[in-house]
Amino acid sequence: MGAYARASGVCARGCPDAAGPWTFSRALRPQLLPLCFFLLLWLAAPGARAGGYETCPTVQPNMLNVHLVPHTHDDVGWLKTVDQYFYGIKNDIQHAGVQYILDSVISALLEDPTRRFIYVEIAFFSRWWHQQTNATQEVVRDLVRQGRLEFANGGWVMNDEAATHYGAIVDQMTLGLRFLEDTFGNDGRPRVAWHIDPFGHSREQASLFAQMGFDGFFFGRLDYQDKWVRMQKLEMEQVWRGSASLKPPTADLFTGVLPNGYNPPRNLCWDVLCVDPPVVEDPQSPEYNVKELVDYFLNVATAQSRYYLTNNIVMTMGSDFQYENANMWFKNLDKLIRLVNAQQAKGSSVHALYSTPACYLWELNKANLTCLGGLACPVGHDSALNAPAAVGHSGLATFPGACSPEARQLEALVGPAANVGPYGSGESAPLNEAMAVLQHHDAVSGTSRQHVADDYARQLAAGWGPCEVLLSNALARLRGFKEHFAFCRQLNISICPLSQTAARFLVTIYNPLGRKVNWMVRLPVSEGVFVVKDPNGRTVPSDMVIFPSSDRPVHPPELLFSASLPALGFSTYSVAQVPSWKPQARAPQPILRRSWSHPLTIENEHIQAMFDPDTGLLMEIVNKNQQLRLPVHQTFFWYNASIGDNKSAQASGAYIFRPNQQEPLPVSRWAQIRLVKTALVQEVHQKFSAWCSQVIRLYPGQQHVELEWSVGPIPVGDTWGKEVISRFDTPLETKGRFYTDSNGREILERRRDYRPTWKLNQTEPMAGNYYPVNTRIYITDGNMQLTVLTDRSQGGSSLRDGSLELMVHRRLLKDDGRGVSEPLMENGSGSWVRGRHLVLLDTAQAAAAGHRLLAEQEVLAPQVVLAAGGGAPYNLGAAPRTQFSGLRSELPPSVHLLTLASWGPEMLLLRLEHQFALGEDSGRNLSAPVTLNLRDLFSTFTITRLQETTLVANQLREAASRLKWTTNTGPAPHQTPYQLDPANITLQPMEIRTFLASVQWKEVDG
Repeated sequence: MGAYARASGVCARGCPDAAGPWTFSRALRPQLLPLCFFLLLWLAAPGARAGGYETCPTVQPNMLNVHLVPHTHDDVGWLKTVDQYFYGIKNDIQHAGVQYILDSVISALLEDPTRRFIYVEIAFFSRWWHQQTNATQEVVRDLVRQGRLEFANGGWVMNDEAATHYGAIVDQMTLGLRFLEDTFGNDGRPRVAWHIDPFGHSREQASLFAQMGFDGFFFGRLDYQDKWVRMQKLEMEQVWRGSASLKPPTADLFTGVLPNGYNPPRNLCWDVLCVDPPVVEDPQSPEYNVKELVDYFLNVATAQSRYYLTNNIVMTMGSDFQYENANMWFKNLDKLIRLVNAQQAKGSSVHALYSTPACYLWELNKANLTCLGGLACPVGHDSALNAPAAVGHSGLATFPGACSPEARQLEALVGPAANVGPYGSGESAPLNEAMAVLQHHDAVSGTSRQHVADDYARQLAAGWGPCEVLLSNALARLRGFKEHFAFCRQLNISICPLSQTAARFLVTIYNPLGRKVNWMVRLPVSEGVFVVKDPNGRTVPSDMVIFPSSDRPVHPPELLFSASLPALGFSTYSVAQVPSWKPQARAPQPILRRSWSHPLTIENEHIQAMFDPDTGLLMEIVNKNQQLRLPVHQTFFWYNASIGDNKSAQASGAYIFRPNQQEPLPVSRWAQIRLVKTALVQEVHQKFSAWCSQVIRLYPGQQHVELEWSVGPIPVGDTWGKEVISRFDTPLETKGRFYTDSNGREILERRRDYRPTWKLNQTEPMAGNYYPVNTRIYITDGNMQLTVLTDRSQGGSSLRDGSLELMVHRRLLKDDGRGVSEPLMENGSGSWVRGRHLVLLDTAQAAAAGHRLLAEQEVLAPQVVLAAGGGAPYNLGAAPRTQFSGLRSELPPSVHLLTLASWGPEMLLLRLEHQFALGEDSGRNLSAPVTLNLRDLFSTFTITRLQETTLVANQLREAASRLKWTTNTGPAPHQTPYQLDPANITLQPMEIRTFLASVQWKEVDG
């Protein structure tokens, strides 16, 4: 997104604190300020390897070295689609053409061996690369080998940090870094993570970057108050401790705040998109400006150095989609460097040079300086360095795609037969790439234009086709039977053509988890009576719920039955309509207000939920097992979106959540309700308005309450933009504290109107307390805990003690002026949203066991595939298999199979994760280390060789080495010698271990 209008909490170009010059005067001298009050310097540990840094330019040890970093920031979709940006189409919207940028940069680099450039977005670079001639590719390889073209970050995209799930982050980074490894080998491996544009930064992202093997991390955006404090304390660079569970330095990452966001200093932008004057050296010209520019540059550099600890500083020389005419930039930078360095003969102590983020980091690591008190590089334990949570478009899911994990797992379990089989050629790559694009910080965050969001959906849909072929090939191979499989892409909104029209069909449910799951299947059907049989042919209990005729377009009749699913496997159930029977389905019975004297109750053996007889609203939840009873009042409210006021012209929009008053308005103070009670489900259907409804349900055996809400189209005929929340109010005494997950992994404490590293001046009491909620948010009084799990990333908060709220939908009438230039006003299918909140009530000690395992199951829910029946055997004489598990024994509950995917001929990528943090024992010892035997873990293949790698599989673990930093917490603990025994793989709390496994597939029976 644009340098001229970026996200909340940080000023963009044109604001006084961001991209403007450093206006503090200071004599030109190389020495640093002697003050080292809170932190200071870092020491390169003896023996630290400098792999990949040998090509860095030489600096001047007794001068202030200004590292000029030529770069472009190329959004993978924002105001234009991915293709429009790449090809330079629709330049009336925004002038940008990535293919021309890369063409121009390569030509400019060849003109002068001192020039350097960095590139980041591999989604664009890989496309450009495949369009080049062999000769051009060899030239580029040589530039990479010389360090003159350097890749930073190296992901498919520069992912968002607020709205992304850690599994999707790892996948998209792996995709981009594998391209670089395959194309350039170790020469192309990025040493530095580079997140210059995402809207805030999460602790989990820092932890993941460290585990990926990065030496450092530079970013551009943070809260303006935080930035000011860090400047004063000289804390613009620190080691970020990214995990409270992982043993240091596993998740420690050197992190630096860039001085100007990611823009050049003001008046020093020499791109076709800029208006700053070029360097004019001709003294006869009336435009001669050498002395003015050189003096200005020296002042800017010297002022900037006040806030950094060494005699090395960095300046980003580029911005959004710049360098389409790279000659303009490089010609002026050549002159600037030469003219600035010429001043050294007159006593200047400033040295300018072309550099890269990695070379700048290398100089910081080599600094070897000690300050007063012997303090070293400060360690930051920040929970996040983020602006208020982005809550843009509501329609983009953030978790792995409904097909992607299952397709990759089945591709790995079956082998080559999944790619080429009776249904044709199938592959998971197109969907993997589409999912990677969706992690871009203007995609999943909802900060792109509407036509771009539509194009993201198009890419996702295009990836489904070859993925479905792969799934069909794999399922047929494993079932031993070829069927005409049907994939109900709209099952989440009760649409499935086959089940709604067929009198007889098969239902195969695939479970991607490494443990057994009981799953309630809900299928839209026609009216009638159905018999459901399990994989062994035994009839299982089933029910059908029929909705009132007025709701039929949205809610067709639904067939329910419980499926027992093996670990990493499937079960096939048969469904047949019995035409001679009369329907015995249960329709929701309307209940008039005050028609009952006692609270309405739904319950199972574990949970009871009670509803207020006067309002129809949820009023209390009871955990029968723990004998816990908590008043919980839940309903929907909406904030009136600001269009600007006398305090600020800032409106609420795609980037900004800014209500015009602190108290939200209720959608309704009561709900019209209908009741369903059967042997398989108990439900209360609540209707708050024509555009807001909810079903609160309990299934047998379920230890949480499910709230399925439907919101939209939000009415705006009253000219009021609306931001809709679901709020839970309880009497819990929470002392201003609440807890959210960080990208779906570790849990972070949040405190209302508080930041842990500076005294907050709260100017936005609602938005300033909103945080990203990727999978869960909870409140606790230390004894009792109420946890709400989400099925997508949402903004959430606790704005008063005992209360939780989650934003579910938004519709706004005015643009927020941050660059998108259109209001958040979706029409069509995007105007209506359906989602789920899962509510857990438990003791604070036992709650982690519930929310950890439930979040895993919600993110990787079983995949339902239908078939009409009447297929043919996969091999003649083979009986069809109705149940299958890819594991010989299920994994322990604390172990999550994060990745099982094809990596090449007879090679798989395998990631195993301990999904509990330290101290989450819950009385079941779930935080203890777990040891696994991988030799005979899987049923369809044998592991013949196992190699452990870094998180993104681009370095062998035994050979990987990161730069070492001495911190003010003391030296890092001694690392135990590395050994790998496939029969003895131990996972520590929150540890992810990644392996490349050479395998031999077994013959599948049937």
